[in-house]
Amino acid sequence: MALKILQSFVSSVPILWCLSMLLLLYQASHKTALASTKLGGNETDYIALLSIKAQITHDPMLITSSWNDSLHFCRWKGILCSQRHLRVTRLILSSHNLAGSISPFIGNLRFLRIVNLTNNSFQGRIPHEMGRLFRLRVLDLDINLLEGQIPGNLSQCNNLRSLYLDQNKFIGKLPTELGSLSQLVVLNILSNNLTRAIPTSFGNLSSLQRFMARGNMLEGNIPGSLGNLKGLRFLELSRNKLSGMIPPAIYNLSSLTNFWASNNRFQGSLPQNLGFTLPNIKKFSISANQLSGLIPRSISNASKLEYLDLGGNKFFPGVPINFGNLKNLSKLFLESSGLGTGDINDFNFISTLVNCSKLIGLYIDNNSFGGVLPNSIANFSTQLQHLIMGRNKISGSIPADIGKLVSLNTLNIFRNQLTGSIPTSIGRLHKLQEVAFGRNKLSGEIPSSIGNLTLLIKLGLQLNGNNLTGSIPREVIGLFSLSISLVLSRNSLSGPLPQEAGNLRNLGFLKLSHNKLSGEIPSSLSSCISLQYLYLDNNSLKGVIPQSLESLRSIEELDLSDNSLSGELPNFFDSFSFLRKLDLSFNDLEGEIPAGEVFQNASAISVLGNNKLCGGIPALELPSCPDDEPRKKKMPLGLALLIPTVCGVLSIILTPSILILCWLRKMRNQPSVASSLMDSWGSISYNKLLKATNGFSSANLIGTGSFGSVYKGILNPSDQKAIAVKVFNQQRRGATKSFMAECKALKNIRHRNLVKIITACASVDFQNNDFEALVYEYMENGSLEYWLHPVLSQKIHAQEQRKSLSLLQRLGIAIDVASALDYLHNHCHVRIVHCDIKPSNVLLDEYGMGNEVSTNGDVYSYGILLLELFTGKRPTDGMFIDGLDLHKLAKLALPERVMEIVDQNLLEEEEKASINSSKQMKSEKISKYLSLIFRIGVACSEQSPRERMTIADVVRELHLVKDILLERRT
Repeated sequence: MALKILQSFVSSVPILWCLSMLLLLYQASHKTALASTKLGGNETDYIALLSIKAQITHDPMLITSSWNDSLHFCRWKGILCSQRHLRVTRLILSSHNLAGSISPFIGNLRFLRIVNLTNNSFQGRIPHEMGRLFRLRVLDLDINLLEGQIPGNLSQCNNLRSLYLDQNKFIGKLPTELGSLSQLVVLNILSNNLTRAIPTSFGNLSSLQRFMARGNMLEGNIPGSLGNLKGLRFLELSRNKLSGMIPPAIYNLSSLTNFWASNNRFQGSLPQNLGFTLPNIKKFSISANQLSGLIPRSISNASKLEYLDLGGNKFFPGVPINFGNLKNLSKLFLESSGLGTGDINDFNFISTLVNCSKLIGLYIDNNSFGGVLPNSIANFSTQLQHLIMGRNKISGSIPADIGKLVSLNTLNIFRNQLTGSIPTSIGRLHKLQEVAFGRNKLSGEIPSSIGNLTLLIKLGLQLNGNNLTGSIPREVIGLFSLSISLVLSRNSLSGPLPQEAGNLRNLGFLKLSHNKLSGEIPSSLSSCISLQYLYLDNNSLKGVIPQSLESLRSIEELDLSDNSLSGELPNFFDSFSFLRKLDLSFNDLEGEIPAGEVFQNASAISVLGNNKLCGGIPALELPSCPDDEPRKKKMPLGLALLIPTVCGVLSIILTPSILILCWLRKMRNQPSVASSLMDSWGSISYNKLLKATNGFSSANLIGTGSFGSVYKGILNPSDQKAIAVKVFNQQRRGATKSFMAECKALKNIRHRNLVKIITACASVDFQNNDFEALVYEYMENGSLEYWLHPVLSQKIHAQEQRKSLSLLQRLGIAIDVASALDYLHNHCHVRIVHCDIKPSNVLLDEYGMGNEVSTNGDVYSYGILLLELFTGKRPTDGMFIDGLDLHKLAKLALPERVMEIVDQNLLEEEEKASINSSKQMKSEKISKYLSLIFRIGVACSEQSPRERMTIADVVRELHLVKDILLERRT
């Protein structure tokens, strides 16, 4: 009966209507099945993840773009699920530059075992709902902007093994409740703003192996209950406000390998059995506290010890340790600890260090150690890099064989009672960068072998109190690498100041006071354009003050007093805008005091003892000048300025090249600007430049740019000094405007990393065509392009061979370029935009992000240069296809894969330079520094100008990286 009714129904309904109804029913059932497949039967996890995505406000790498209905949520980026139930077990979104807040819905992901959000910019508080994640084992929130208090209900995550909260903005006390996490192995809370005391309950963390709390504001005592943590290996409490005595139970943690408690307020003494109760200790640092008593003799038995820092305390004078048993010791810090009595036996412990074959740093400065400097020092480990023994009472002579310490980087024996001469073997220490022998009783001549130390940046001989004689060796005064200071004052050095002093182009501080130097001030000093402090006082120098010193525009203090200088005061002092102290007293100078700004401040200048001077402000108490002897105003001959388009760059580390200027304001009164500047520089004819460049020969061509070409030339055949001539292409629209812009900009620009202009030319050629050119100092070491990509630069330097740049050298270049840009952007008389920062110094518009001229554009270009500097890859490298570029390459490599993209030549240089540590250790350290550097490069080259760093922040961050790199406490 039913069959018949159905048949009748079908026969009475149109066939197409039946088919359409069946299709709709199929689609509805298919949708339901599809949704069920996507959610795996769990809508809770799906909704929670979408809520997490909704509170991510910044996702530049589009990590959460896959979080949509086109994929099951278990296949979304950063998500891992259990295979059986398809529940979310891992949320890993580290190092993706994400910003926003952490959604409370994260507490609904009940099967989560690992949460890793490290190295992002998440803000706000940790949601209390995280306490619901009772299966959670790892919570990593390092390096974010999280704030508020650490929620105590994290203690409900009773399976938690690792809790990482480093480098955030957490405040308040550590929650007592966390002491119930019996399975916790790692607790890291470094670099926050946490206060109050360490909870006593932390002594219940029976599984804890690592407790790191450095860099907070924790107060009170270390709870003795921490002595219950028998498996504790790392205890890091440095840089807090902890006080009182360190509980004896801490010293009984036999499993402890690393104990850091420096820079606190601890008192009391160290237990005398320390070396027995901590048999596994490798790194022990308790410096900068208020400890007293004897240094334990038993430390000799801590045979695994690698790093010992007891500096900055108030120990009893003796050092009873026999270091001969500490075969693994690499660094020993005993500075500023009240050690030594000045007795001849104070140094008995030094000879025992000969057996420490891994020693790389010995720091015993600022104590009262006496006795003779033992010759056994020359037998220290050949891996020794830092020997710091200044400010003691050490006598005897510098060991003649000190040249055996071939890895020495820093040698400081400043302010002792050493006698004898400086051994010539010091010239074999080719890795030396800093030397300080000042305030001793040394005699004899300065060995010319110091000229072999081509990495030396600070010859801080500071020889005050010594009695060195003879002339200043040309090899020493001409040491091009010196960039910080050269101090040879208060000796008996004689003879003229060698012309080679002009090689000190990167030097900031030169002090030759209180010697017996004679002759005239060499005009070659004009090349020392980075000088900020110059002291030539109390010598026997004569002649006039050279007009060429006008180029020393960075000078802040200049002392030429107590010599026999004559002639009139140069007017160029008026243009030294940084000058704050000028002492010209007790010479034989004459004429009228200039009317410039520096001479209007009596506290800034001294002209006493120059009886032929007249005029000036009343405070100088000089006689009036006769009316019939008006003083002719002298125009300065040169201005410090930017490196030209192509010719400039490295003096291996310093004076990086910076190119053409782009002015932000419209040029007005152009002819008057150019002519006045050429008057001040001294103009030059077209004919002279034609001859200097061999007729602007292609063989002399260095490179070409947007507005012209740059040629190498010889202006004066007698001295063969090279110049770089930038010739503006008059056929190019805007060339004259660019020439005028540079002229106007260069009027007041000066910086130690910007190479000076020599002269300018605005004339006509032999065909009566307009001709405009600027002449700059030629930088003989070539361009950064050549150092990074030597194969493609063989055409220019075919016969030369260059070694690769090291990590420190590249970092120095990066800092100098950034410093010069910071000067142009923020400290110049008017903001200047560079427009084309890159290694080759050829204006090819490779890096431009649009046509807008702005400081943001400079920062972008700088970011690309920084990445090229450390990857060795051009932005136009053939590997960059399918949307990949240098910025994205570095961004994707951060933070763990930077060693894959770094320039291999850099690694080879570091391999040669660092023989003191294992390959793995070197790799880990270099990776750390590179991550910091690449992060800056990426931040500078972000697509959106608003997201880029300012150049001032770049300078500050790079200096921090350099400080970390050079920091002696690793």
